[in-house]
Amino acid sequence: MQKLENIKPISYIKANAAKVLDHVNETRAPYIVTQNGEARGVIVDVETFQTMQDALKLFKLIAQSEAEIAKGKVIRQKDLFDALERELDAL
Repeated sequence: MQKLENIKPISYIKANAAKVLDHVNETRAPYIVTQNGEARGVIVDVETFQTMQDALKLFKLIAQSEAEIAKGKVIRQKDLFDALERELDAL
């Protein structure tokens, strides 16, 4: 895990918002925002945020797939490809 160096109170973020956003976008290093001494949020660049969202979606699909397998809801690969071929031929 990377070392978190940018831990700042919300008052700092308010006073230096443009500077913080520039730094986050240039370095891709997140800022941890504290309030009353407790971590309350994280500021990340848009690309990093989107990458994290995409990864979460992938993990969700994997978890759903594993649940389907555990329930026995599987079909043979050949049966799937045969069904797809029939559908494509019908077009």
